[in-house]
Parts: sequence; C-alpha cells; structure tokens
Amino acid sequence: MPSYRDSEEYFERWSGFLKLESDAERERLSNRRESRKARGMSNRSIEAQGDTLMHMVIADHRTGLGGRTIAQFVKRQPQALLPWNRFRVGAPVVASDEDTLMDVANGVVCGRTSTNIEVVFDDWPEGRFFRLELSADEVTRKRQQSAMLHALAGRGRIAQFREVLISEKEPQFHPVRNIQAIEASLAKSRLNPSQHDAILHALGANDLAIIHGPPGTGKTTTVAELIRQTVERGEKVFACAPSNTGVDNLLEKLVAIGVNAIRVGHPARVLESLQEHTLDYLVDADPAMKVVREMRREAELISSKAGRWTRAKPMPGAREDLKQEARRLRNDAKIFEEQIINTKLDRASVICATTNYDPEVLGDRTFDLGVIDEACQSTEPGYWPVILRVDRLVLAGDHCQLPPTVLSTQATLEGLSKSMMERLVERWGKLVTRQLTVQYRMHHKIMEFPSEHFYSGTLIADQSVAQHSLIDLPNVRTESLDPQPILFVDTSGADWTEQLDPNGESKLNPPEALWILKQVDGLLDAGIAPEEIAVIAPYSAQVRFLRDRCKNNNVEIDTVDGFQGREKEAVLISLVRSNAQGEVGFLSDTRRMNVAMTRAKRKLIVIGDGSTLGRSAFFKKWIEHTESQGYYKSIWEFDTWQQDP
Repeated sequence: MPSYRDSEEYFERWSGFLKLESDAERERLSNRRESRKARGMSNRSIEAQGDTLMHMVIADHRTGLGGRTIAQFVKRQPQALLPWNRFRVGAPVVASDEDTLMDVANGVVCGRTSTNIEVVFDDWPEGRFFRLELSADEVTRKRQQSAMLHALAGRGRIAQFREVLISEKEPQFHPVRNIQAIEASLAKSRLNPSQHDAILHALGANDLAIIHGPPGTGKTTTVAELIRQTVERGEKVFACAPSNTGVDNLLEKLVAIGVNAIRVGHPARVLESLQEHTLDYLVDADPAMKVVREMRREAELISSKAGRWTRAKPMPGAREDLKQEARRLRNDAKIFEEQIINTKLDRASVICATTNYDPEVLGDRTFDLGVIDEACQSTEPGYWPVILRVDRLVLAGDHCQLPPTVLSTQATLEGLSKSMMERLVERWGKLVTRQLTVQYRMHHKIMEFPSEHFYSGTLIADQSVAQHSLIDLPNVRTESLDPQPILFVDTSGADWTEQLDPNGESKLNPPEALWILKQVDGLLDAGIAPEEIAVIAPYSAQVRFLRDRCKNNNVEIDTVDGFQGREKEAVLISLVRSNAQGEVGFLSDTRRMNVAMTRAKRKLIVIGDGSTLGRSAFFKKWIEHTESQGYYKSIWEFDTWQQDP
C-alpha cells in the first residue's frame, strides 16, 4: 500500500476505486444479461447463475418503518425450495413483471429462508408474477463517497482521525480510569487473559485500538464485553459490522449480557430474542403509533376518493384539494413517527447497524466509541461512515481470513481488497493490536495446521474442546465413526478432472461431489444431526451440484465465503480443482482455505487432487502435514471409490 502525502490524495484515490467498482458491477450485470440473450438460455440455466429468481409471487406483505412495504416472495409452487442464489440480506434488487417484462420496483433484501425472500420497497411492486434480479449497489457507494467528502472537509475530531488513519500519526493510549473496578468486573466473567488484555487495551485508547480475533477465539464475545464496560462508564456506543449477519451476531451477544442496545436496519435473522431490540419493532409497538397508522389509513382513503370517477362532475380543484390533504396527512404521520424514532434512539446506550447504515435515521447523533466487528470484510471507504460519528474507534477482525469482496480487477491490483484494519496492523503492529489466543471451537489437531501457518503457532485449544470428537456426541453409533479428527483424501490418478460449468462462469467436479455426499450419508447414518454437518466448496457450480443431489435439506451446503463466522461439528470440503496444468485458481488465496479449514469443531474431511494441489506451496505443506499425522488416504484405499458421475 502506498503512503499518502495528504488526506486529499488519499480520498481522491479511494473515490477513484469506488468508481471502478461501480463500473465493474454494471459491466458484469450487463454482460450476463447479454450472454443470456445471445445463448437463448433456459429459465433454469438463468437461475443457476445465482443472481436471478424467476416465477416468484408475493405470498405476504407488511408495512415497515417509514411506511415502506416489506414483501415476501415465494415460488409459484407452494413450499418449493429456492435454488442456490446470491440474494444476501442487504443486497439491492430490481423486481420486474414477468407478464410485461417491465421493471416495477427497486428494493433491498431484508430476510431470506430456504423457501422465501423478503424485500423492502419504497413503493408497492405492481404485478402478479415476478422476476427478482440483483442490481448494482449504488446506494452503498454513494453513502461511502458522501462520508469521505465530509471526512476530508471536517475539522476537530475528524481532522485528528485523518492524522492517525491516513497521515500516520502514532495512536495514543492513556491509563484506564477505575482500572481496579474494571478488573474486578472482568474477573467475574468467563473471559480468558488474552480477552481481558484486549479489553483493557481498547479502553485505554485515545483514538484507535485493534482486536485481532483468529477463528473460534471469542472475538465477538470480547467486543460485547468491551461495549458493556464502556456503557457502564456512562458512554454511548455505535456498534457496527459490514454485514447484517455480523451485526445480528453482535446484538445477540449484547442482549445476552444485558446491554441496552437497539438494532437499526433489517436483521438478517428473526430470532425472538432479537426482535424486541430492533427499531422497527420498538416503534411499531409504541402506543403512539396507533395515531400514525390511523393518519396513513385516512390518507389512503382520501387518495382513493380523489382517484375515483363519479357521475357528477367534481367541483373545480376538488380533486387537487383531496390530494393535498392526503399528502399533508402522510407528512404529519412521518413527522410523528420520526419523533417516536428519535425517542427510542435517544434512550439506547448502544446503537447497532451495518457500516452502510442510513444516515437519515441517525440524524446528527455522535458516539463516544465506535466499534466495527468483522472489520476486515470492509474496504477502506466502508469505514468512514462510522468514523464520522465517533470519538474513539475499535476495529475487530482477522486479516488472515477472507478479505473484502472486490469486483474490479484493476482496483484489486491497486489495493482495494486490503482492508483498513489490515493496513493499520501492518503499520502499527503491537502498538495498537492485541491478539486473542485461546480458541473454543476446534479439536486441537484441527487447529494445529492453521495455527502454525497463519498465526505463528500462537493458538491454544481450550480444555473444553481440545480433545472432543464426534463419538462424544449423544445418540451416535460410535462403531461406524472414524475417531480421527481429520481426513484428507487424495484423488490423484483417479481421473476426476474438474469441469467447466455449462454457463462458463464456475467449476465443478461431479465425482468429488458424489464421494462427499456418500460421506455425508455415512455421518447421518451414524446419528450425527444434519444441522451439525456442513459441506463447503470454493465454487458455486459445485455448491449447486451438491445441493441438487443431497438427500437431506438440513445439511448446509455453501461456498467458503458464505461460511465465514460459522461453525459445525463436522465439515466436509471439496476442493474441486483437478487439471494437468496444476492450476488452483482463487484457492491460491490461502486466506480462503483458512476460513474453510477452521469451521469444523470435531471432524474435518477434505478431498482434492494432490497432484494438482501440490503445485501450490500451501497445499504441499497441508498434504505433508496430513501424511505426517496419519490423516492422509488415497482414494484408491476406498473400496467403492469408482463412481459414475
């Protein structure tokens, strides 16, 4: 990463990257549409690419904050499962009428299950049958651009942040106030010494502190306790993450330890324990909202009356008077609702939101402390909307896991895929950073290779997980389970060559997938609950192939990116790549494999072509590691390895 002569150069550079991203996304969407037209692709093939859902209907709807419509889309066939798709919570979409092929409304995904997608719209989407397509995320980029413009021009605290975050002024720390009381409070918790140290370090920051949390080390738990300690000092906190799921994970931890927090935006999960802490729920449950609903209902009746034709000619100006009255009622309802919203937000000690929050909801509020969890999943422009509002900043994440998603090849080559947290860790190291060292997820043997390769051997398995295995789980048939925590199966020589997806945008390996599914069946037969089994593949085409053929819908199958932050008792990984050239594609970004290999708690099964993978230094070390530990097997050692894909 370059050093910057001044703030203006910095913001000009990152504004240019945002434009590159915008251009890349529009080009990608346009190319896909043109390619579909040119090839005359079937509806099934179009849906298989993951950015389009067809033959959708509105099964239910409700009114959200600000009078917006939240529509629940399902397939025409009742209870039909949705195909694999990229419709994540927070993703922008466009709804079009399948009868007229006209776009009818733009919205944002606010919820999803295996059978439905919920989308929030400003206007009602007219039509019977719909096509939903992912669209360019210009709203996010505009908010980031606006935040950077304000950060460039701002004085006072934001100018000081520019010196620390851009001009490389050394971050400062001070002795923690009331440290004895805080240490006594921390002693009552179940946190380990490295977590205690990280919290005290962050509490002593004048401007910036970083918590480095490798997989399973309780990073979000640590961040939640830091927030609780800050609130007990009478301060306000802005708690954020780049994704909705990250925000909800943090909110869940805060609620569990009794912190008064409000969730702004659309929760990715509708947990009963979280609903009552969302701004939408709190506002809707306020008795004063009865008046707002009545005003909106009356406005709709008046609008309907103004739009009806009658036999008698209306008085001159009567229709316009009715329309103006309806507008007045809607405006009054909005003002009344905003007063209720402001009351709820003012009473909260902590406000939780994504880093891409709606600035209009928060008004001119500022906070004593800003926390960005999963900070390494955001590009640099994504930090500034939060920085603008806070007096101190704590970043938490793991730069050894997945980097931010970047679409533009040019922007990636020039550094957009490096997060601000990673850059600051490289610049300041231990001055600002505290690493968590005790992990509570993995058997110590599953932990061993990632710890050595990514964390200089610093990770320690807590005694509660160090030796646990599948045979310890209740109601399992231990005689049919391999007690070893790791298995790597090498398909060298089996001629299980990778294939290009028919749509030409991904890769798959059918024999590998079928072998993986047989192992899943074996785990299920042994009594492992399907909800505790995950199958991970780096390529979306392999994920689709696996999902289409898996007999149990409760076994979770997803890409590596979709599993960051998750964990399962047993994880099976299909590496897919098998070719004469020894090409491993984006598997060469070893951070992706760090994520994949650290999702498993008790059992990790990996299958891949050792002759292809061994051309990579990382996978060569992995194969050597499994051989030295007795976890390596050739596919030829299995009696039933030959399959008809």
